[in-house]
Amino acid sequence: MQAALSAAPSLAFPPPRDGHLDLPAPLEGRGIGLRPATDADIGWLRALFRQLRAHEFAPMGWPPQALAAFLDQQFAMQHLHYTRHYERGEFLVVERDGAPVGRIYLQRSAPEHLLIDITLDPHARGAGLGSALIRWAQDEAHARGRGMRLHVEHGNHGARRLYERLGFAVADTLPTHSLMRWEADMR
Repeated sequence: MQAALSAAPSLAFPPPRDGHLDLPAPLEGRGIGLRPATDADIGWLRALFRQLRAHEFAPMGWPPQALAAFLDQQFAMQHLHYTRHYERGEFLVVERDGAPVGRIYLQRSAPEHLLIDITLDPHARGAGLGSALIRWAQDEAHARGRGMRLHVEHGNHGARRLYERLGFAVADTLPTHSLMRWEADMR
């Protein structure tokens, strides 16, 4: 197993895209900022992934070390998929008062923007931050006359309800996810 882990590709982020990201004043007033993710963020993002996904696999009864190794492998596969499949994506760290509290990955291109992923630390949830960030992304798409799409896992009912409140509707059902779309003219 150790040989397989050492043969795994190192995780990295692509160089940041040019352009300034203007957040709405209410977010900035709450100390919220966005910055491009760097390779130095990998450790924190891996820990966040473990924290948020460990409960799904706890029923397996694996020893803590095995569970951590499995989750690290899942994080690596997700990271590699995102950075390779969405090469035009913007991989952003969400900060509050300069400390990381989450990530938002976007691909802002025609014909519609893609919300690749949004993940917030549990301590940053429940105060409207996720909704505000998604609305910001919708406003960015709307300003360019574009809609937005995203994928949500079938079992992630809380996220699906949030997306529906923000105007997204199911456009297609896939084996593990639903494709949801939001049209710019819906605002």
